[in-house]
Amino acid sequence: MLQAENNRKYDIICAGMALVDCIIKGFDPNPVSASGYRAASCTLNIGGEALNEAITASKLGMRTAILCALGNDEAGEMNFRALANAGVDTGLIRRSEQPTPVTTMFVREDGGRQSITNSAHRYNFHPERCCSCLADSRALILGSLFRAPFDDPAVIHAVLSSAKAADLLIFADTKLPNFRFLKLEDLHDSLPMIDYITPNEDEARYYTGKHDPEDMADVFLRHGISHVVIKLGKEGCFYKDAARSMLLPACEVQAVDATGAGDNFVAGLASELLRGSPVAEALHFANACGAICASAVGACTALHDRDQVNRFLRAQQQKQMLFL
Repeated sequence: MLQAENNRKYDIICAGMALVDCIIKGFDPNPVSASGYRAASCTLNIGGEALNEAITASKLGMRTAILCALGNDEAGEMNFRALANAGVDTGLIRRSEQPTPVTTMFVREDGGRQSITNSAHRYNFHPERCCSCLADSRALILGSLFRAPFDDPAVIHAVLSSAKAADLLIFADTKLPNFRFLKLEDLHDSLPMIDYITPNEDEARYYTGKHDPEDMADVFLRHGISHVVIKLGKEGCFYKDAARSMLLPACEVQAVDATGAGDNFVAGLASELLRGSPVAEALHFANACGAICASAVGACTALHDRDQVNRFLRAQQQKQMLFL
């Protein structure tokens, strides 16, 4: 259990991508004209793994900063305002002449999604040049291991080494590659510095070549990672460390849009562990954060604060008791 520390400026620094999601729901693939299609809705939403995690962690009461790059464009301003309004420290943001990435998301009726990325997602803002700030935090979340800026082994190692030297608790959420392709073996000297890795089932299958969650977790453990959490969507999550394993059920929710649910999960897990909660309690809390996120369109829409999450968990427990 991590004891509280108040002598550092931040509880969590979230490092990685901030962007804008163009979310299209109910897309009809049948054209209505030679050049026209219809959809139920199309909305612009702030997004990106680091941004989603930073805003969620701040809403959950963590002193949070974000280390990312934003372009000097409207998309960048949209993200900057949202971060500031959520109470996230924006002092570590690097403004760039490169455009802020914009992702197009096609969301299915069950909340699942597919995305389209573009070359703006490849721009690396070189977080390894900003490592001195990490000593001001208790924890670091890498929002997008295996994607820019964390798709370069040298960058990953430099950032993790600095974080570990400053005694930070390190969380690494993962993503499937889109431009540069790495294998776990490419990060053999970096993975042992990660305390918690949190791939979803598809990502874990891709990087480990396994299909069973426990087998997936064993591969990550053999690479030196201390704690493995496999996010299983509607099946909940699977946890394993050197001493124990557990499968935690998902929370019941009407899924509308799963965009950012995994990011909310990671922020919830990190925030509760930093508060000193046991792992099982932190994972239940994280499951609730992900479920709440999926109940509305956009990654930062539905979750408001820690009290909301605890009320949601109590309601879930009451539902379960009714069926006993």
